[in-house]
Amino acid sequence: MKTFQRLIYKQVVSTVLFVEIGFLGLFFFFDLIEELRQLGSSYQAQHAFAYVAMMVPNHFHELLPIAVLIGTIFVMSRMAQTSEFTILRTSGLGPVLALRNLIGLGFAFALCTFIVGDYLAPLSERHAQLMKSRYMGQITVGMTGAWLKERQSYSNHAVNIAAMDGNSVMRKVRIFEFNNLGKLQTVTRAERASFTPDDDAWILQKIMRDEFTQDPNYPTPSNRIEADILRWPTTITQEMVSVALLRPDRMGTLDLFQYIRHLEANAQTAQRYEIEFWRKVFYPLSCLVMVVLALPFAYLHFRSGNIATQVFVGVLVGISYFLLNNVFGFMGTINQWIPWLAAAIPGLIYTALSLSIFGWLVLRH
Repeated sequence: MKTFQRLIYKQVVSTVLFVEIGFLGLFFFFDLIEELRQLGSSYQAQHAFAYVAMMVPNHFHELLPIAVLIGTIFVMSRMAQTSEFTILRTSGLGPVLALRNLIGLGFAFALCTFIVGDYLAPLSERHAQLMKSRYMGQITVGMTGAWLKERQSYSNHAVNIAAMDGNSVMRKVRIFEFNNLGKLQTVTRAERASFTPDDDAWILQKIMRDEFTQDPNYPTPSNRIEADILRWPTTITQEMVSVALLRPDRMGTLDLFQYIRHLEANAQTAQRYEIEFWRKVFYPLSCLVMVVLALPFAYLHFRSGNIATQVFVGVLVGISYFLLNNVFGFMGTINQWIPWLAAAIPGLIYTALSLSIFGWLVLRH
């Protein structure tokens, strides 16, 4: 059995790495061509090359499950074509044992997907986006910027951020403070704002603060304060501002979980982020689904030259899995489905389907 493990693991890992490197090379080339079109006086070729290089971990994370599927199908199909797998079966390799060994390999790929996707890819892409914004302009969301909400002990705050530059400095910040009755108390405007090292406050610069009286007969500000600098304690972290300005699927799992708790604590809807959280949790397990999908190909009998067709069919099945995964994510958001169920259904469907086909082939042969 150790001989079988060394044989199958070596072939699958080397083939998966070959496929993954091929995909990364293609994506690197296409991304570089796209970035070269955006070159200007500040954003030059070396910056475009660095940006594309920092996007490689994210592509690695996204492409690894499909590379696992293609690589495993190719190895299983080749072993079936050369009768290697038939010899292993006659030597005592039962279906359960074969499935168990491939699942062990799938767990190793799942762990690699989790580490890259949860730690390396978010950090690398954040630096890439900040570097690009430093040379091309500010990160912004539409005309109104990004809005966040925070509930504190005796007041509620609505925060508007127009943009954030490459040095993580927020521009044109507005903070609306309401009392527990929902009445406006203060409006603070700052030209710039930065995060403290502990990420527990903002340092506001060039401030204009209007304080409102609670008397309905005097709706105008009762007091106006101008200052050069002000420390504003807040639980809104740099990561929360980044997800409001960038895509939530680029966050780490823990950061996304903390952002969901922040939204729930401030009575804001978190359905979209909850589904994205569970998709990030289940995404590494896609590698397990891929190896289970590939195992039935070892029980097929191939003619010479027919292996490419079988690999192509397997790739189409894998692509349909990822398409269904995205569709269920959107449907779950629209129809308010249970987040973890919306994220898990595609994997459960394809796992059950592949195990059914695997069982049928075992009984047939």
